[in-house]
Amino acid sequence: MPRFGIISVASVVAFLSGGGDAATPDNVSSRLQVHVPQSLFKDDGYDHREALFGIPPYGGSIAQNLYYADSDLCDPTVDTRKGYPIRAKDETGKMAPWPSPYLLMIDRGGCSFVQKVRNAQRSGAAGVIIADNTCLCSDADCVSANGEDVCQTAEPIMADDGSGSDISIPSFLMFKKDADAVKAELRANHMVHMEMKWALPSPDDRVEYDLWTVPSDMVSRDFQKNFKDVAVALGDRAYFTPHQYIYDGVKSHCQGADGENMCFNLCTNNGRYCATDPDNDLDHGISGADVVKESLRRICIWKHYGESDGIGKEWWDYIAEFLHRCDTPDYFANDDCIKDAYKHSNIDSGTIDRCMNDSGGLTADTPNAFLDLEMAAQTRRGVVVLPTAFVNTVALRGALTIPTVFNAICAGYLEGTEPKICTQCDKCPNELECIRNGGKCDGVVVGVSSGGISTRTFTVSLLAVVAAFGGIGYLHWKKTRDEMRDQVRGILAEYMPPAKSMGEPPTALSPPSSEMRDQVRGILAEYMPLEDGGDNAVGGSPMDFARRGGTTHLIS
Repeated sequence: MPRFGIISVASVVAFLSGGGDAATPDNVSSRLQVHVPQSLFKDDGYDHREALFGIPPYGGSIAQNLYYADSDLCDPTVDTRKGYPIRAKDETGKMAPWPSPYLLMIDRGGCSFVQKVRNAQRSGAAGVIIADNTCLCSDADCVSANGEDVCQTAEPIMADDGSGSDISIPSFLMFKKDADAVKAELRANHMVHMEMKWALPSPDDRVEYDLWTVPSDMVSRDFQKNFKDVAVALGDRAYFTPHQYIYDGVKSHCQGADGENMCFNLCTNNGRYCATDPDNDLDHGISGADVVKESLRRICIWKHYGESDGIGKEWWDYIAEFLHRCDTPDYFANDDCIKDAYKHSNIDSGTIDRCMNDSGGLTADTPNAFLDLEMAAQTRRGVVVLPTAFVNTVALRGALTIPTVFNAICAGYLEGTEPKICTQCDKCPNELECIRNGGKCDGVVVGVSSGGISTRTFTVSLLAVVAAFGGIGYLHWKKTRDEMRDQVRGILAEYMPPAKSMGEPPTALSPPSSEMRDQVRGILAEYMPLEDGGDNAVGGSPMDFARRGGTTHLIS
């Protein structure tokens, strides 16, 4: 069944919120600063916008030399030998590429933000600064200096175009006035040292984190199905709050002047609370009203089974059961399927039904208290893109994955107060597996910040190496012994008389000549001492060895 992704949700959010201030994520958690030259340093850093894709190192920073690509970087073939500051020529006779690691400044325009950053990532950039090309209308100095009447009322949102899941580096959008000053410094062949920094508020030894989504969201499915183990492992050291995004039908004019529902089955409560149609078919499948009803149900489940401890085992269980049993057009709003999900997650259906009705219900033209609270919260928080996770009130950027959220939560604690599970699993290549194993991580030294391998892995590797060399040594020894035996027998065959015909008496062997003896001694001397005068002597003479057929071991 076709579903909507991040971009379609973002566009709907912008439409239903009517544009305005809510469409600009001003509450960025990062900091952008220039350290060199000192003339560009600002006490409070530079205004910027964060990309809603990529993976920022929360709690960390990237401070490197900045290079200006002198391009919009829309072409996948990136010329790393151009731009500013100008570098010396290398052995090819051309200007040297941007030396890694580096930050790269790119001009806005020509293609999507995602495409620009992807090309920069492939070129080796550690981070990207996109220089805006349009002044803010509120910045009179920029507008007058630019000499153009064109301006923008707000900086654009660096949204994911739906293909940004492969991007791992962070990126910022720098306002035009500031970006022009930085570009001027770089064009003058002066080095600029810039820092991108991310901080999570760390007020105490408990972290609060939220998740904003909708029941029909496909992007957050895997996260919601598997994050329960992390929530349980963090225990009371982290407090979770799930939120459901509800569209304001009144602001979207879904409720007409005469009180009529103008958006039909997209809304409940006569047009007050709405959701987009997941399958884009108003006549069949899941309706927007079905999504609103499931949203209210999940709010009530959390109220009764999660709000008290901030963990909500039963809430997570219900989400997993619903996704497993009911997340299809035929069963999404099926009461029997919902009851089955209740049963398998130990939730009392009567309690939830009463909660949904007591909050205001979904059928009458009356407000619903819980849905109104959700709409007020999403306006205060400035939620723009779904799904979105917040840690200590800071929106997380990049893909919604368990490692991203887990590491952000662990970075949000006051230094020295992190739960044990954070120090045990933060360096593990598979955080979820480590958490499920009670903090035991295969392949990495648990709780050590620097890289390393476990004792078990080291021992197994060492034994494998020893076994390999032992096998090679044995094969070499066996081959050498066989070669020596063949050479001795060949020499003897040259000097021994041919066998007599049957019935004739055998001819007695004559003593070996000095020539034969010397050849045999020479061959044996390559591999072992002929006589050592002790217990390990090899039978007295080369002829004795030859007559025994070389059965004596060459290596004692």
